[in-house]
Amino acid sequence: MVAIPITRSIWIDDSELVESATRASGAGGQHVNTTDSAVILRFDVAANQTLPEMVKVRLVALAGSRMTRDGVLILRAESSRSQHMNREEVRSRLIELIREATFVEKKRRPTKPSKAAKARRVDSKVKRSTIKAGRGKIRE
Repeated sequence: MVAIPITRSIWIDDSELVESATRASGAGGQHVNTTDSAVILRFDVAANQTLPEMVKVRLVALAGSRMTRDGVLILRAESSRSQHMNREEVRSRLIELIREATFVEKKRRPTKPSKAAKARRVDSKVKRSTIKAGRGKIRE
């Protein structure tokens, strides 16, 4: 049992991650199409006990189509030829995704412009209007 730290107070257990190797797609060459270098990581968010409930909710929202109906997050990495490098990449992407889910967005408080700001805006429009009006043809 190895704990993977996410933040100071949040961690996940290594045994909760299910990794499998598969063949990477794309252009190949000698030996490339015969090795299982792509890594697929599955993390059961719904069954996890260590993540706070609000983090789970935000994680599901952030994951989008990478989340299954059963609450399993699926990530795939195949950018490297090395299975080890792909495993490291997919784990770092999972950690980053969970860290992103820990941040709570500030609620936007709707504001209105002050009376002075409205007056300044109207005054500048009037001033600009007179400048433009002075550019017209001179009528006698």
